[in-house]
Amino acid sequence: MLIITPVAKYDDEETEELEVKRLTAEEAQALRELNPSVSPWRIVSLQMVMGVLVALATWGFTGRSVAGWSAAYGALAVVIPAVLFARGLMSQFSSINAMTAGFGFFVWEAVKIAASVGMIFAAPKLVAGLDWLAMLIGLILTMKVYWLALLMRPKRTTK
Repeated sequence: MLIITPVAKYDDEETEELEVKRLTAEEAQALRELNPSVSPWRIVSLQMVMGVLVALATWGFTGRSVAGWSAAYGALAVVIPAVLFARGLMSQFSSINAMTAGFGFFVWEAVKIAASVGMIFAAPKLVAGLDWLAMLIGLILTMKVYWLALLMRPKRTTK
């Protein structure tokens, strides 16, 4: 792991150079402990819970089962692509080096977006009597779980 810190050099012109310091294994581990990451599977599980809650709340609020199924389908249009994304990011290929990890991130993000758009376009054929508003509510609230997951991430340890 590398830490890059700016070092000011004052010559004829004011320029800023970057000083690179390679971390030892212990320093890298300490840095990871200070900034714990959030598992993509935790986010997916929170999205599933949110999807079920939104579908049940929509069904209960409207009294129409089709609204509940529409909200559930909207949640699935977020959860299923998120599962594909998480599985792709956690694969061995994506962890070979930084270059493949970055490339894998963009590829799997494109797959996730394409799957979500495809599911939204397929919704009228898959959900009889689709309630578009309920589907969008399910989709949006399930998508916003990313922010909830950030708020619920493991706390930073202080040393």
